[in-house]
Amino acid sequence: MNFSIQQQLENERVKLAPLENNDFDALYKVASDQDIWMQHPNKDRWKKEVFQLFFEGAIQSKGAFKIIDKSTNEIAGCTRFYDYKESDKSILIGYTFYATKYWGTGLNPSVKKLMMDYIFQFANKVLLHVGANNLRSQIAVGRLGATKIAEENVAYYGEPSKLNFIYEIKKEDYLSASQN
Repeated sequence: MNFSIQQQLENERVKLAPLENNDFDALYKVASDQDIWMQHPNKDRWKKEVFQLFFEGAIQSKGAFKIIDKSTNEIAGCTRFYDYKESDKSILIGYTFYATKYWGTGLNPSVKKLMMDYIFQFANKVLLHVGANNLRSQIAVGRLGATKIAEENVAYYGEPSKLNFIYEIKKEDYLSASQN
């Protein structure tokens, strides 16, 4: 891999800045809302000790971002690139969450477009893991043009395996849809 999966990215609405160790308190302030995790496979991630594991995994991934709302300069959530595979030029986008005040505001499509516009310079497909019971996220990735291709038990960093659906967006489909 000769590109960075933690390149600072920015558009008119958001800035994706590499997540750093000193971001824990500010990001936990967002993540401590139980409503964020209602449909997530790990419903206890709002608890500080559980979120600490998530945060450690994010830092170790070297692909995690804090999502900053440029209109307020507040942290709106977190996302990451991970598991790049040179063999088929695929990468995952995931571990994404937003403060509830951003739900339904169009922030997620703005973030994902920013990420895909960047990563499709280097990758041929993007995969997304979505919890089997996380209907909100399943709808959101469907709106991005992702197609469900498989089901798999996924073990998040330091957590037990949970059933996830795997969605895929191919570069040619993304570029074709972007031109319409």
